[in-house]
Amino acid sequence: MWALRGVISAVSALLVPLSVVYSVVLPLERAFPVNHSLPLSQLRARDHARHPRILQGVTGGFVDFPVQGSSDPSLIGGSYWLYFTKVKLGSPSREFNVQIDTGSDILWVACSTCSNCPQISGLGVQLNFFDTSSSSTARPVPCSDPLCALEIQTATECPPQSNLCGYSFQYEDESGTSGSYIYDTLYFDAILGEAITTNSSAPIVFGCSTYQSGDLTKTDKAIDGIFGFGQGDLSVISQLSSRGITPRAFSHCLKGEGNGGGKLVLGEILEPSIVYTPLVPSKPHYNINLQSISVNGTLLPIDPAAFAASNNRETIVDSGTTLTYLVEEAFDPFVDAITTSVSQSVTPTVSKGKQCYLVSTSVSEIFPMVSLNFDGGASMILKPEEYLTHFVFYGGAAMWCIGFEKVQGEVSILGDLVLKDKIFVYDLAQQRLGWANYDCSLSVNVSITVGKDEFINAGQLSVSSSSRDMLLKMLLLSFIALLLHSLVFMES
Repeated sequence: MWALRGVISAVSALLVPLSVVYSVVLPLERAFPVNHSLPLSQLRARDHARHPRILQGVTGGFVDFPVQGSSDPSLIGGSYWLYFTKVKLGSPSREFNVQIDTGSDILWVACSTCSNCPQISGLGVQLNFFDTSSSSTARPVPCSDPLCALEIQTATECPPQSNLCGYSFQYEDESGTSGSYIYDTLYFDAILGEAITTNSSAPIVFGCSTYQSGDLTKTDKAIDGIFGFGQGDLSVISQLSSRGITPRAFSHCLKGEGNGGGKLVLGEILEPSIVYTPLVPSKPHYNINLQSISVNGTLLPIDPAAFAASNNRETIVDSGTTLTYLVEEAFDPFVDAITTSVSQSVTPTVSKGKQCYLVSTSVSEIFPMVSLNFDGGASMILKPEEYLTHFVFYGGAAMWCIGFEKVQGEVSILGDLVLKDKIFVYDLAQQRLGWANYDCSLSVNVSITVGKDEFINAGQLSVSSSSRDMLLKMLLLSFIALLLHSLVFMES
């Protein structure tokens, strides 16, 4: 019996460190190759149409989001980034392609009853529609549900004849979506190691879109829905982490070259070179404090008030925005410094209001590195390809233009132009945001030291040393269980 007690003690000692929370990994694709040219005014219009939603911080109810921004009609070819992932919903499960958006909260997909949703997509993906009658686990969220009151603060979309908890995003340019919230099952793969995978699922609340308008009805960039990764209570990351299913953190690595792609993890990607800056408290989105900008190691003469939190001039990180937007007080010194640095090696030119350069060699050999310096001593180092965009060839030279846009009296916004080719970690538990330059085609290490690690397969994935230790302990536990069984038999 003493031998049996000793084995039980050993088992207990091993069980304590095995209390871990799973992370979830999703595959990423990019909707357009990097050389897909679109008029720059269309990119501006798309970005500005979503910025009021970011700044208002409201995700439910009947709300009018005014469209603000430049009315510059200039047309310059540009690159367009739209990263999306796949999610499986319903019983039996069905797969949906949804855009990754850190600037909103809700996961929503098009409903089968949608009256005007696109039927085909120019992105080369098949559009799918969620049919509540075909899922045995689907049920509508009633207006009386606490979640409905939680998300919709002032007015709920609850017509007397339906009693369904609804949502509506409406914009001045008449683009938007509306529908109702649904309870159903989200499916994903639980990965305990490089060769150990198990199917997992969790009930969540998401939106089922019955009406779309504006740009959302266009077929050229149609997608099944949007996956919001904001900090609101109805975001998937909040729903899963509040129940202890995943850590209160997520990470992404967006590949910029070729056909794009990358990785999205509901958990923390580990990389020694990651630097962190604190999130601005009490903000619904991912606001951080940009303090200064350096070009080629020289600090630019920018008034710190241009970025001051006291003036509501923080910087927002938003994967749903294509370009990057700097306040005027920072934009002008930035462009001047770049032009001065390369004026002896390139031919500066202005094309339809944009500062451009005719370059006969690689931009990485001529243009300087740029450093965005944030609170806490964290710097984001930008290569030339991360602040320039390649448009056309002119007279045997490549025309590269400044990829940042100027905004007046608003916050600065970091879009996919600077987010690509970096690991980003959104640590909500510690209210901080981290990043590191990284080749997103490589495998990543994922921490599973706090809870179960759940992954939706993202392709190349490595497990950290703590994960391998856990696997070894699991094997050891299996051996101890067999030994325990033998000892019990001998005692009897």
